Amino acid sequence: MTDIDLQLDHVAEAAKVIDPVFLNSPQYSDEQLNDRLGRRVLVKIETLNPLRSFKGRGAEYFAAGLEPGTTVVCGTSGNFGQAVAFAARKYGLRAELFVPAGVAPVKLRRMKALGARVRRVEGEAKVAAAAFAAEAPDRVFVVDGREPAISEGAGTIGMELARVKGIDTVVLPVGDGALIAGVALWLKAHSPDVRVVGVGTTSAPAMERSWKAGKPITADRANWFAGGISIRTPEPESVRRLRSLIDDFVLVGDDDLRAAMRLGAETLGVVPEPAGAAGLAALTVHDIPGDFAATVVTGANADLSVLGMAG
Repeated sequence: MTDIDLQLDHVAEAAKVIDPVFLNSPQYSDEQLNDRLGRRVLVKIETLNPLRSFKGRGAEYFAAGLEPGTTVVCGTSGNFGQAVAFAARKYGLRAELFVPAGVAPVKLRRMKALGARVRRVEGEAKVAAAAFAAEAPDRVFVVDGREPAISEGAGTIGMELARVKGIDTVVLPVGDGALIAGVALWLKAHSPDVRVVGVGTTSAPAMERSWKAGKPITADRANWFAGGISIRTPEPESVRRLRSLIDDFVLVGDDDLRAAMRLGAETLGVVPEPAGAAGLAALTVHDIPGDFAATVVTGANADLSVLGMAG
């Protein structure tokens, strides 16, 4: 891992910087879930915080390094935007968020409620955000899968998972790659025999194709159903990290995600958003090796209409 631009000591530092509300989230093995999956699984719930997702960890660690008064600009499908808005408010920053026109309404409402200025755009939100950031020197363009500090903040999840003995496989949703890179960095250093598996969607396979090719591959999204892991072109830095750090990459379909959302609701009492249920979906439909697997329910900002429930 000598070519990786992430640092273990930064992950340890992040655990001291990040707001405790995001740290030490519940992680446990649920007998009903084990029975449904036919295997022993540790589940980590990253939804019981003010953002309903894991994104606060990385955004907090990144924002802590900025000067007060800075304007943070990003393109986002929603959860990272909420995290940037939350961290900006805490550290005296301003947040300008660019989102796709089809962003989930629940995420749009929550970003605005956190005090960010939100701009809905046609086309690539990240491209619009980059152009806006370039117009003024006090604007910092932040890209979720690119900034090392964001992965290092997310790596605190790996610190917490590593406290549980016997885990041999960790299965994680992959969008921009910040989460799995940070977690894998810590696990490979402290539990090198643990196998790390990424999960993407068949409707947005860009990262899976990029991981296989060893370079960014653009792939059009069929839809925005799993917005949190539906990227079009991965960041080169993220592809490089994942090539060095993860062992396998699988894809799941939209129907698999819907079934996993219901599985989470029925066994864990948590309704994940589609992207947040990707680990559960992969453990359901793929024959992933391991006697004791772990996964993370990464987000619960779900549009409940996808499950036939009122929004």
